[in-house]
Amino acid sequence: MAIHLEEFQELVDELPSGAQDVLRASWNEAARAFSSRGLDNFLKGAAALHQLGRGEELVITYLQSMPELARAIGEDVLPDLVNFLLAMASKTSGQVLALIAATAPLAGQRLGDEELFRQFLSVLSLMLAQAPRGLRPMLENLERLLSQLTLGGLRRWAQWGAQAYKADFDGQVAYFSLQSPDALSMLQQERKGTLFVDMQRRLNIYLRAMWGRDFFMRPTAGDYENREGLKPFIERYVIHIADAYDDFRPLGPDTPSEQIVSALDVYRAAANHCAAHLVFTTEPLSMQALSPLQIGLIEVIEDARVEALAIAQFPNMREAWLALQPPADYSEPKTVGDLLNRLARALLEEHSADPHPWVQQGVAHFRAQPDLLDAKFSWNVGIDLSHPLAALDLPEYNRRTDGLRALYRDDNRAIWELEEYDEAQALQATWETQQQVRRKVSVMEMVNEVDNEFAGDDAQEVWILPTEFYLDQEGVTINSLEGRPPISEPFHYPEWDYQIQLDRPSWATVLERHPPVGDLSVIDAILAEHKPVVSRLKFLIESMIPQGLQRIRRQEDGDDIDIDAAVRAMTDVRMGVQPDPRIMVRLKRAQRDLAVMVLLDMSESSNDKVRGHDYSVLDLTRAATVLLAEALQRIGDPFAIHGFCSDGRHDVHYYRFKDFDQPYGDLARARLAGMKGSYSTRMGAALRHAGHYLEQQPKRKKICFVVTDGEPADNDVRDPQYLRHDTKRAVEQLLQQGVTVYALSLDPHADLYVSRIFGVKNFTVIDKVERLPEKLPMLYMSLTR
Repeated sequence: MAIHLEEFQELVDELPSGAQDVLRASWNEAARAFSSRGLDNFLKGAAALHQLGRGEELVITYLQSMPELARAIGEDVLPDLVNFLLAMASKTSGQVLALIAATAPLAGQRLGDEELFRQFLSVLSLMLAQAPRGLRPMLENLERLLSQLTLGGLRRWAQWGAQAYKADFDGQVAYFSLQSPDALSMLQQERKGTLFVDMQRRLNIYLRAMWGRDFFMRPTAGDYENREGLKPFIERYVIHIADAYDDFRPLGPDTPSEQIVSALDVYRAAANHCAAHLVFTTEPLSMQALSPLQIGLIEVIEDARVEALAIAQFPNMREAWLALQPPADYSEPKTVGDLLNRLARALLEEHSADPHPWVQQGVAHFRAQPDLLDAKFSWNVGIDLSHPLAALDLPEYNRRTDGLRALYRDDNRAIWELEEYDEAQALQATWETQQQVRRKVSVMEMVNEVDNEFAGDDAQEVWILPTEFYLDQEGVTINSLEGRPPISEPFHYPEWDYQIQLDRPSWATVLERHPPVGDLSVIDAILAEHKPVVSRLKFLIESMIPQGLQRIRRQEDGDDIDIDAAVRAMTDVRMGVQPDPRIMVRLKRAQRDLAVMVLLDMSESSNDKVRGHDYSVLDLTRAATVLLAEALQRIGDPFAIHGFCSDGRHDVHYYRFKDFDQPYGDLARARLAGMKGSYSTRMGAALRHAGHYLEQQPKRKKICFVVTDGEPADNDVRDPQYLRHDTKRAVEQLLQQGVTVYALSLDPHADLYVSRIFGVKNFTVIDKVERLPEKLPMLYMSLTR
């Protein structure tokens, strides 16, 4: 959906003239980076910064930098950044504030997560409080610092410089501009191996190739001095992984080079372990009535279970994980943690050599279990092994010190059935709180009980009269005088979330609305203007119209005798030869077994004028649809013309201009004449609803033509990939139902995404939009011969 600058004119007028010029020049970029709500926050932030009175440079820098920040980590951090700049205005100059805004996109790209970006702002706040003279030089060298340091490393590097040069202002400038030996020495000391942001793209591609699906990963910062924060974890289907790893040296500094595990392999091992949990842990376990020792032991078994299932598919993972296990130590155990880690290594080894009786018992018990896919497997084995372990003469189990020491393993919070968050219940609760109840009531119930005549579309309960209520003195209905256009009962459809690889149940709501009626002269003008195209179509149409009955010869059963075949059979009988029994002719009526749906994108962007012309994209879409409808009517193929737009997931507008069982007459033409563009393009829900009507057609071949001028988008979705993946999923589901979806895109840049959604052969991009009225009917002819 195209969002125009004029919609925010009141906010724009508050800005200085130079900033307004910059905003107009960069508006298209901003409109692509932000949702409508994000644009509102974006412009309100610019107006607030202008009211600070710190110069026009700050506002211009903000306007130029924020779209890039939103593309890097999302638009939700803008209010945090603006509030930070407003709070720091009394502590520093406008030039430094402008520098903070200018370097924000760099910080967002290097940190890769909105929560880490907020922590980065706290580091800047600390700098302003303890070493204000060093903030500008640090920001000027931010690219070098963040390319070598994690956020935790940057915080410690800045704190050391602020404390060391607390009263030395010249020393602050030299340190934070990386000109002093101390600064370089501390930089080298805090530098930590390989950063996650440098590996993220490679990890995403690697996991997709290994597991055949996408996983969503986010970096997490930790204190590397005591190794906290390095343990991965899974939360709400998202893998949180350390923002930096060193090369792993199992024997310390003296580790031979052939035993050193690179940081990239550490990342791969950690990501594969978490991916195994997401793939093979299908049901959560219960913590009820378990002791801390039993919980820790069950986690060891669960890790071993998912790793065994992963190794069955990818055998080389065993060696990758074993290389990151603590070295084998078969001395007398001193703590429960020693035995748990020895058991974890023994379960991972193909042939364990651990001599401890309890470890051997655990390995034998694990290998004796028949079904590793059983959700209760780990719980049962862990409980069975906990009793002999508790009987050993060892100190009491301490979860903080006796946990698993393997660097790549997660903290296992995702395997437990916690009360704080349940994904299925959360999705269901979200739907239940937002679902609108619609009740049919009598006239008297409506009159006596309604107490809020000003209720809007977001009311929790809507009452409906089954029949219209007429006013005797007026001869018309109340709804036609006071009400709103009627809408259908809601249709609820799932929506695919590519980040968690699951359908969100009943996530989108489609509401059918009566299409407005326009002037029939608009349709007559279209036919008159494109008369040459109509003439060319006549010859193609005549060749496609079924021509009476078709005679199929040489049939054993049929409607008539094939005289030539009968004569040959009688000759064979007279000659004593076995005759051919296929002497009948079957008469088959030539019919096109085809149903066609034309689905029109009616979003706000369709109102845009075609470059160099005074008509809009919607005018061309209407003209193409009219010409196609005229052709389909002549051929005799059953067809329907529907349209859609959306205002969030709860309100997908759906218009039925012509249904399969309706004639293409004046009413359908008038509806096409009155079509208007508005709102956004939630295409997946509209395709599913179109599939609902195509499924009812008893035809062998079903085609859905989608005419659109842009990619799927909506005002409540910030991730541009989300609705693309959902639309792709809807296309795949329709294909399984026997419906071919073909897209006709009017977006000249559609090649970047349309082939991934509809398939390599199921789309056409029209670079010259003005050729649409001619292209659409011709395309239909070529596809349905």
